Amino acid sequence: MAARGAGTEASPIGVHLEAGRKSTFAVALDWPGWCRRGKTAESALSELEAYRSRYATAVRGVPVEGPLEVIGIIDGTGTTDFGAPDAQGPWDDDPPTGDELVRQVGLLKEAWATFDRVVAAAPVELRKGPRGGGRDRDAIVSHVMEAERVYGRKVGTRVAPRTSWDEQRATISAALLGGADGGTWPVGYAVRRLAWHVLDHAWEIEDKSD
Repeated sequence: MAARGAGTEASPIGVHLEAGRKSTFAVALDWPGWCRRGKTAESALSELEAYRSRYATAVRGVPVEGPLEVIGIIDGTGTTDFGAPDAQGPWDDDPPTGDELVRQVGLLKEAWATFDRVVAAAPVELRKGPRGGGRDRDAIVSHVMEAERVYGRKVGTRVAPRTSWDEQRATISAALLGGADGGTWPVGYAVRRLAWHVLDHAWEIEDKSD
């Protein structure tokens, strides 16, 4: 399938809103990892727009052009209010396949590479603050790695403890490119969730390294 509003000068970028009781996520449907939260729909969309160039940098300068267009609003869950995008929409019944799936998994791989570069440049001790509960760099790295190991089961594969991160990522990538067959997450949602998680923590580390 072709990208749904992936964005050119002539086409809008499809965005869905995930509305919880306390906050709302704005999620660029076909740009995995471009997902931000605000207290209201309007503030979430403003935050998403504010991260446009930062996201493009994170995926090696891939241009993200076109106006944001809300294609749907779905109810959030308790996880939404906790701080993670969690809900699936009707668009997830039409998963990316073929070249489009390869493109989206490629953006996830760029997010992983960005995380690695950020970690390599960051100090061990990060500036403390409310975001992330005051964790330092290595604790965030461990959290992301373990979360992705758990996510593996959601996409129909198993990553054993103590698997190297490169091997873990390769296993997850292969499962995604296979359509997440046997998993409990639709493949489009899975790629978005994985990319959001790794980029959110990459940006957290960057912000706390100042």
